[in-house]
Amino acid sequence: MNPEHAKGILTIYRLGIDEGNATFRDHRPHLAEFDAAKLPRHRFVALDDSGEVLGWIAAAPVSDRCVHAVVVEHSVYVHPAARGRRIGGALLRRLITSTEAAGVWTIQCGVFPGNTASLALHARAGFRVVGTGERVGRHHGVWRDVVLIERRSPAI
Repeated sequence: MNPEHAKGILTIYRLGIDEGNATFRDHRPHLAEFDAAKLPRHRFVALDDSGEVLGWIAAAPVSDRCVHAVVVEHSVYVHPAARGRRIGGALLRRLITSTEAAGVWTIQCGVFPGNTASLALHARAGFRVVGTGERVGRHHGVWRDVVLIERRSPAI
């Protein structure tokens, strides 16, 4: 993930926000905010042959407490026109490789129950459902549940 990818990354993020089934966010963050929240060693993009961003993945710390240094949460987004091409799986594999190399043993995230494509993608990558947080937050005036998923590294 390089500065020249920023426009494509934020465009895909906005598309995910607009679809209404990817995040509680209602607006795209500014680049500085996005960049500051993500761990530099654990963010990647998938590009087409012309260098256009097809998808991205990035991890963030779950806490600044030292006990949580081996746990990250992540987001993965694929451009709607590029879905079904195994881009999400490739991005997850890259993230798993980078986090395991850094000693991270748990990758986690929350997914809206209706985002069945994301839940299936994560299941294929070895994530398991930990539970469901009920009525975690309001999204467009509606209370939404969140399925909590995680992948524990067998190598760490």
